[in-house]
Amino acid sequence: MKQEFFIEAEKGLAFTVKKGQIITVIDVEGEQVVDFVVYREGDVSERIDPGVTMDALHSYMVKPGDIIYSNKYRPIMSIVEDKVGRHDFFNPACRPEMYELLYNKENHRSCYENLNDAFTQYGVPKPDQHYPFNLFMNTVVKDDGTMSVERPVSKPGDYIKLKAEMDLIVGASACPCSESACNGYVCTPIKIVVE
Repeated sequence: MKQEFFIEAEKGLAFTVKKGQIITVIDVEGEQVVDFVVYREGDVSERIDPGVTMDALHSYMVKPGDIIYSNKYRPIMSIVEDKVGRHDFFNPACRPEMYELLYNKENHRSCYENLNDAFTQYGVPKPDQHYPFNLFMNTVVKDDGTMSVERPVSKPGDYIKLKAEMDLIVGASACPCSESACNGYVCTPIKIVVE
């Protein structure tokens, strides 16, 4: 059964998927980052883990056929198709304190809060921080070890297809940061299709 979800700019949502289902995350207008977090349905002590994934893959870049791992070193998702090829495992979800530190802005909407609000209906406890698979985020690592977040390379309609490797609770936030190149200085919506 096909499901479609539309995430307004700067908002988030959560939904469940069953093992084997395909999740297509579509960048509707281009250059929009999606903070993407998944938990194992029935045991939320198991979740997506960017650090474990980089450890298991020996890389911070992913491609079709690669496995995304949980904090328990088990396959939680796999990449079926990817029209963008640039995503981020380094950065935690933005949160109000980040906007205060980096942009001198108070009470700014954040992915941390979007995800917390979205997961409430599934009884997922609020963590100290979310560590997402940041879809379409273009983090550049330089030879000297410094990093910068540049404009995403995703164009309107670009997408990534992910296969659920276990029953999952999925949370997605259309990142609300318009203060930097992260989202091309403009926040836009995201579409998700599950089939």
